[in-house]
Amino acid sequence: MELTGAADCINFRMKTVFTFTRERHDMNEANSGKGAGRDFIRAKIDRQIKEGLDPKTIQTRFPPEPNGYLHIGHAKSICLNFGLAEEYGGKCNLRFDDTNPEKESSEYVNAIKEDVRWLGFDWGDRLFYTSDYFDFLYACAERLILAGKAYVDSQNQEDIRAQRGTLTEAGRNSPWRDRSVEENLDLFRRMRAGEFADGAHVLRAKIDMASPNLVMRDPVLYRIRKVTHHRSGDKWPIYPMYDYSHCISDSLEKVTHSLCSLEFENNREIYDWLLAALDTFPSRQTEFARLNLKGAVLSKRKLIQLVREKHVHGWDDPRLPTLRGLRRRGYTPEAIREFCARIGIARADNQVDYGLLEFCIREHLNRAAPRLMAVLNPLKVILRNYPPDKVEWFDLPLNPEDPSAGSRKTPFSRELYIEQEDFMESPPPKFFRLSPGREVRLRYAYYITCEEVVRDAQGKISALLCSYDPQSCGGGSPDGRKVKGTLHWVSAAQAVRAEVRLYDRLFTLDDPDDVPAGQTFLDALNPDSLRVAEALLEPALAEYGPDSRVQFERTGYFRVDQDSRMGVRQVFNRIVGLRDSWAKIAGKE
Repeated sequence: MELTGAADCINFRMKTVFTFTRERHDMNEANSGKGAGRDFIRAKIDRQIKEGLDPKTIQTRFPPEPNGYLHIGHAKSICLNFGLAEEYGGKCNLRFDDTNPEKESSEYVNAIKEDVRWLGFDWGDRLFYTSDYFDFLYACAERLILAGKAYVDSQNQEDIRAQRGTLTEAGRNSPWRDRSVEENLDLFRRMRAGEFADGAHVLRAKIDMASPNLVMRDPVLYRIRKVTHHRSGDKWPIYPMYDYSHCISDSLEKVTHSLCSLEFENNREIYDWLLAALDTFPSRQTEFARLNLKGAVLSKRKLIQLVREKHVHGWDDPRLPTLRGLRRRGYTPEAIREFCARIGIARADNQVDYGLLEFCIREHLNRAAPRLMAVLNPLKVILRNYPPDKVEWFDLPLNPEDPSAGSRKTPFSRELYIEQEDFMESPPPKFFRLSPGREVRLRYAYYITCEEVVRDAQGKISALLCSYDPQSCGGGSPDGRKVKGTLHWVSAAQAVRAEVRLYDRLFTLDDPDDVPAGQTFLDALNPDSLRVAEALLEPALAEYGPDSRVQFERTGYFRVDQDSRMGVRQVFNRIVGLRDSWAKIAGKE
């Protein structure tokens, strides 16, 4: 399997061309009339089934590293791996790639399991850890040494990197590359016994330092790390590298379709080389484009920086693209799965507009969320001709588009609140809301006309004196007159006060790294990504507990936050507005 001569290099290049051609065929088939709507991975599986693959033997896996919380990019992989297994009647494993104990913990393991379940997927009895295979991985390493395909290198990391070469220059062999099998085996076993300090030795595959693929230039398979592991404790002072452990773990689990993001494309060759060298189950790796979401950062390093430097309020901050953050903000599993389905699976990197994610949650909540009234910037309205002690209770629908959603009781009285933005003293043309002398409709209630503006000692508008038409209840008028403006409102006496957190996008740029020289992505943080207001709600909203999602009419979709205390004070997170205001700002609408 070593690529040591010209003939081997030619064979490698021919194999690469064949693989690319076959994948191009799969992509073309997916885009043909017959396979329209099928991505290139499904097209490949469909072809394999025609060639004899039993779909029930299809085995995928989702292999997260337990060193952080999952984000929306992981959701794409989760939906792909679990979705494929479900679609074809196969199986999908959840396997934790826990080979880097310095950064891993049981906290992340538990959070990842919870997030996968929240998205709607279940691994059944197929929960695995790479650490389950440490003994087997070690035995495989000894087999490679005995076969002359691995050696112990006593150089430090800097020397190994310096000898690796470049894309145009071959690497140089390590001075320890020709150690005898016996010496390599002795040193590796002493590494296993904990005899050496960190960095004293590594185990490397013996392949070809002149390979055109830098990954194949004697990659490191094991390194010494005397760190306590969250599962195996202090049993192991050496830990396998990802490229080594990943393919062998796939093979052990008989994974037929090992689906990785595009950055692992060059690593496919070492994946195949190791499985061939060990003569084990031939799992196959296929790469797809990772999710690049405009207006967000999905780099784990940057997310950690945002959390640790307290630019956000933790991993579940509703402004973050973590699944924890999206969940707390109010996004639903259904909306995220729909988003992943809409963006599809491609071979080429691309960027997805954040607005598509917002569209998916709007589309879901438009059907599922009850609609009630809340005023975020209150302006008092006093109806002069309405009886002072009278209170009417209207039976209003929870969703006009879905009669089965039921109704709620909403009070109407002489004193009301409307939004400050719904009134202007000197309105511009095409302003159809309230102004002096103008008549508007109150949602589900009466026509009102503004007659007088009341100001406080500082000259600020404090109230509007209006009249109502008692014959117009329900939004109509006996004389058939029409009005263009409809406003939401709440009754002042019965209004419930609540905290509303108005979350917006965390960054002001589609690409947070596209900043002037000398700046970082932190300089693109949106200073208005969170505003807190005290809102007035109609009484029925007080009955909604944490995790409830509602539409504030004419304002947006909101979720009752976990900080709420039922019967004391509610907290609402804005999930998304009723329309994409950012698209307008960016000139996209």
